[in-house]
Amino acid sequence: MYALIDYKGNQILLEEGKKVRIPYQKDLKIGSTLNFDQVIFFDDGKKKHVGSPYLKSTNFQVKIDSHSKESKVVVFKKKRRKGYHKKNGHKQPFTLIHVNKLQPKKVTATKVKAAKVAAPKATASKAKTTKKATPKATTKKAAATKTTKK
Repeated sequence: MYALIDYKGNQILLEEGKKVRIPYQKDLKIGSTLNFDQVIFFDDGKKKHVGSPYLKSTNFQVKIDSHSKESKVVVFKKKRRKGYHKKNGHKQPFTLIHVNKLQPKKVTATKVKAAKVAAPKATASKAKTTKKATPKATTKKAAATKTTKK
């Protein structure tokens, strides 16, 4: 079973029992749960569900494991024959989540059905009256006059 979700503009593949890296969120506490409701695709082993663009009334909960940083990426700048070189590094932070089970939690939407009254409408029985169109009054515009300097 696996699911494809949209989280902060990234498409993330969730598989049961796996740990997945997502973009870092400093407000998420370790041990808390995170709810993914923008599910693009879900395969439950029997049937594949495809959203357009998202699956309605389906969401997943995962547990926050830790916050960490990726391995260092070295950025080395150099200009030949000028004696210029600069070495920088960058470690991208991420949040590690653990997916226990992929069971879609259905969000039930309550629908209120209005009872229809079988009484005939009073406006439908009245005869329709038509108005005669009155022609618009036309006005003539004054011709523009030319002025010339002498």
